[in-house]
Amino acid sequence: MARSAKPAGTDETQVNAARERFQRIYSILRSRICMLDYPPGTRLSEEALAAEFGISRTPVRRVLGWLESQGLLRSVQGVGTIVTDVEIGAFAQVYQLRMELAELVGKLSPVPPSEETIRLFHELEARGVELVARPDPRNFAQLNIDFFHALMRLTENEPLREISERLYYQTARIWLKSISHMDLAEEVAVFAREIAEIRTAVEIGDVSAAAYIRRSHISMSFVRLSTTSALR
Repeated sequence: MARSAKPAGTDETQVNAARERFQRIYSILRSRICMLDYPPGTRLSEEALAAEFGISRTPVRRVLGWLESQGLLRSVQGVGTIVTDVEIGAFAQVYQLRMELAELVGKLSPVPPSEETIRLFHELEARGVELVARPDPRNFAQLNIDFFHALMRLTENEPLREISERLYYQTARIWLKSISHMDLAEEVAVFAREIAEIRTAVEIGDVSAAAYIRRSHISMSFVRLSTTSALR
């Protein structure tokens, strides 16, 4: 008896569903790592994660493998998959590259800010003002992440966006790890000023200026973090 043909588009639908599931789980786990919900040294269990997300261990293993390739996890024989640690001294070259990449946002396929993008930066600026009034480490970290993704809307250069995102998330946890040794209110105020300055540049359509401002603030952030690390 002849096999019944699969409905047109079935394979593509399954592939898209698998891709969306991978991205969703990857984003959730990456966020947990960067928000220190999974502190450095935490062991991630494939079995527990598979049960949490209601899937088999195979897709979980793929997500963990990708997070490991991003430097957020490492496999330890006889132990399992462990969340990596972050120290500012080990990321000096990463910060140097991030500074150069930030400037390239204004040079490689820059995107004229749309009304939606301008509105997004206004919303981020408002969150910055609110954070200045009520400093909170976790909200500070989340705003930092959201601000980064807003900045990536200013370029259509996919390789630049991919590399920038990878390096950003390698260093994102450093702030939450270090903030207890820093003046949170002052750091929030500095960050709020950065958002306001870049919002102004974005609003007038000067992506190049926004990129230069971002580069300068990454440089200053690295110096402040390095100084704090040296004093501990």
